[in-house]
Amino acid sequence: MNIAQSIIEALESLNANRLRSGLTMLGIIIGVGAVIAMLSVGQGAQSTITGAISGIGTNLLFVTSGNRTQDVRNPRPITMEDAQAIADPLVSPDVAAVAPSISGSADVAATNGKQTTNTITGVTPDYFSMQNYTVTEGAVITQDQVLGDASVAVIGPSIADKLFDRHDGLIGETIRLNGQPFHIIGITASKGGGSFGSQDSNIFRSDQHCTGTVDPPCLGQ
Repeated sequence: MNIAQSIIEALESLNANRLRSGLTMLGIIIGVGAVIAMLSVGQGAQSTITGAISGIGTNLLFVTSGNRTQDVRNPRPITMEDAQAIADPLVSPDVAAVAPSISGSADVAATNGKQTTNTITGVTPDYFSMQNYTVTEGAVITQDQVLGDASVAVIGPSIADKLFDRHDGLIGETIRLNGQPFHIIGITASKGGGSFGSQDSNIFRSDQHCTGTVDPPCLGQ
């Protein structure tokens, strides 16, 4: 029996049992489709999780004061001296960089009268590179601005849209954090949101004193 004759007999058999052949083909199609769909969903979830982790950095170690699982009687705050000690290459040769920060809530107002309450984060310049933040316009906070205690801020595109109805052409605009004016010097590129919350609604400000304390009100005063 040659190949051509085998094909002809197979077709005749399929034609003679159309219902059975159709059901068999349907089962195969559904099975293959289900496998493809499951693989696509799995790859999509993996990409989302990987993207969220990559968005905040894949080799970061977060150090916070206190103990969330036990009641600590006399917790000690983390200070700038602690950060400098961790960054000491003689003490911690495997630490590439340290970026102390502190976050707190503050009332935010724009010059057009729009207001909101948002998280404000006091940072040092290394924070942006360590957290993979880039800007679409303007620049990030510099060391000179930190040392000079400059009243400058870098904001995310979502909070920019909320306050100004746009997220471009805002360099030099003024926002008030708990009544204190800050000049916008940069708009961060969109990083989206996820399990770690939206990264496009952040407001970063320069304050060497603020990042050296644990008193959140200093973020807006």
